[in-house]
Amino acid sequence: MNGHRCTLVIHPGALGDVLQAVPALRALRLDGPLAFSGQARLGGLLRGLGVVDAVLPFDGLGLDALFTREPAPSSLVARLARFDRVISWFGARDTLYPGQLRVIARDAVIAPPVPDGESRVTVWRHLLATTGATSGPTLTPLEVPEPWRDEARRRLAVLGAVPARPLIVIHPGAGGQWKRWPVEYLARTIAAIVREHEAQALIHDGPADHAAVDQLGRILTVPTLRLVEPDLPLLTGILSHASAYLGADSGVSHLAAAVGAPAVILFPAATRAGWTPWSPTAAALTMTGAADQVDTVAAAVSERLRAPERRAG
Repeated sequence: MNGHRCTLVIHPGALGDVLQAVPALRALRLDGPLAFSGQARLGGLLRGLGVVDAVLPFDGLGLDALFTREPAPSSLVARLARFDRVISWFGARDTLYPGQLRVIARDAVIAPPVPDGESRVTVWRHLLATTGATSGPTLTPLEVPEPWRDEARRRLAVLGAVPARPLIVIHPGAGGQWKRWPVEYLARTIAAIVREHEAQALIHDGPADHAAVDQLGRILTVPTLRLVEPDLPLLTGILSHASAYLGADSGVSHLAAAVGAPAVILFPAATRAGWTPWSPTAAALTMTGAADQVDTVAAAVSERLRAPERRAG
């Protein structure tokens, strides 16, 4: 590898968890080639965005063998021995896994994917610290491949989006009901923004979002576009065209922030400190549950729509 250190990162977390790791992955890649093992579709996303060089599906690694006292199979030993360093944000709290991995890997770091419950450190800073990086983090948004942006333009045209009008992407879903902003507040905010800016609202309707999206659709008083279950490259491309983004604490919101969408993200008080995105293009607000927060959120989105650097697509 021309003297460079080859590193494997193991992180089987969900979309938001993996995107919090981007500053750490960028720091690791400065030392040499970087491979990622996690969910296959997330590995493909990271590779497409230029964050990692190679992807190893987590399910095919055979790491379950390291949770026993038996010697690791030769196939797993050979697979891990290809790397100069292995960083596992997985298995840190198991009694056997860390020791078994250290027997195989010449340089191994095993750390939890999130800081302990009492820590006020953000997840991304925690992950960065586990790498031992000494230089400042790279926090510029990820560059979206032009073919992904081209496909997004085509899909937006099919949906009826007008390139000359501001596009605000909204994601009403989240991993749990407790993370979601009340749908009636979201509907009022969307209506205010659409009317003030003559904007077009695009609702992201993912596999777990249908109920929330349907409920929102029943009370909206302005027309909207709907993007139903896009794959990650298409969703990423569309978010890169957004004039603004509004959503709760979800993987989609972290993706919007990571690709530089001018985002407003609403967090429950319990998660804001730890999960605030690393991207400077995202504004993290704490949900209050009060109806008057509609004005605050609408003003924050409007500020992004008025910004000189607002993208028109």
